[in-house]
Amino acid sequence: MTDYGKPLCEQDVEREPLRQFGVWFDEAEAAGLRMPEAAALATVSGDGVPSLRMVLVKGFDESGFVFFSNYASRKGRELAANPHAALLFHWDGLGRQVRITGTVARTSDSETAEYVRSRPRASQLSALASPQSQTLGSREELERRVAELEQRYPEGELPLPVDWGGFRLAAERFEFWQQRHDRLHDRLLYSRADGGGWSIERLAP
Repeated sequence: MTDYGKPLCEQDVEREPLRQFGVWFDEAEAAGLRMPEAAALATVSGDGVPSLRMVLVKGFDESGFVFFSNYASRKGRELAANPHAALLFHWDGLGRQVRITGTVARTSDSETAEYVRSRPRASQLSALASPQSQTLGSREELERRVAELEQRYPEGELPLPVDWGGFRLAAERFEFWQQRHDRLHDRLLYSRADGGGWSIERLAP
């Protein structure tokens, strides 16, 4: 296995995990990796059944990691029943992963509206037309929904989707994983410490 030659050492990382994430995210972008904002999102239903899918994280700061979806989708229903979730960023070209766990809440209506208005018109039409995660009779049914919306709103702003918006995951734990030679990978875990700071522990690979 390739040794990426860049050890992950306690003395070299940022004391705040969000800053360390920002460093790695910037390096993933600089390396030209495709869609570094893509992450696997894990949720659990009210009766304990897990589910996993890819999402695009549209922003991150001290308040959390933001992604958007249909509130009536499977992920939306599961987050309503159990607001705990996990994100996994995998940057294979750098031999890195970041695992983040925390609690999820909806973004404000104004934040959702600002994001919706920033999207291409075709993407806004798709969000309005798609009953996400529900059964469709055919592909043509979905395309017909889009065509009907295009006829109804030929120009101007589209209405905001009622059941579509943002989620924010407030991080409680971060794990940074750096690939190393002979399976001796580096793993550093950041956890909330007493007093509101962060503790850093090394985990065995």
